[in-house]
Amino acid sequence: MFNFDTLSQYFLAIYFTIIAIHYSSVALGRKVRTQQKQVHAGQPFTAQWWVRQTFNLFRTLILLLCIARVGWDIDGYLGVFGILYQPVVVYLGVILMLLSLFLVSFSHAYMQAQWRSGIDDNTEHPLLVEGPFKRTRNPIFKGVLLGQLGLFLAFPSVFTLLCLVTGISMIVLQVKHEETALEHSHGEVYLHYKSATPRWL
Repeated sequence: MFNFDTLSQYFLAIYFTIIAIHYSSVALGRKVRTQQKQVHAGQPFTAQWWVRQTFNLFRTLILLLCIARVGWDIDGYLGVFGILYQPVVVYLGVILMLLSLFLVSFSHAYMQAQWRSGIDDNTEHPLLVEGPFKRTRNPIFKGVLLGQLGLFLAFPSVFTLLCLVTGISMIVLQVKHEETALEHSHGEVYLHYKSATPRWL
């Protein structure tokens, strides 16, 4: 019988598999079309590089463990918070993750050819200040944070709490790196945008 536990298992496995396939294919397709790298990790062993590697590690762990949960009973090893692992909490988590996917995908589509992952030091793009960037300087990261909160609620556990805390920390660090790069590349234009538009809300 289909229940919230089954929903948590299958939804998370399918969701993260689709995310992995989608963004890998988008990055590859853009690279083939433009002959330019779309994912920029930064110089090895710099702060930006470590942020990227931490993201990659946790994304891989999340994908593998969510898929593993479908076939094996490993929840006991992941420290499930039984008091939170209730239908209404799981359903709320699923809704937040779907909303996150919409916000991130919408922002990526709005950026069109300007989309990059990480800081591209070699290419200057016009500063986006309209659409999803009009009310927040970081609509994509805001969507990602919403998704990470959704993951924790869809499967409340020590593991997903660690993912949430790590995700928040890495995104805050990445935002600071990107703001510094934008100040360098866009100067007064970015400083004016920064003073007029909130970082998050």
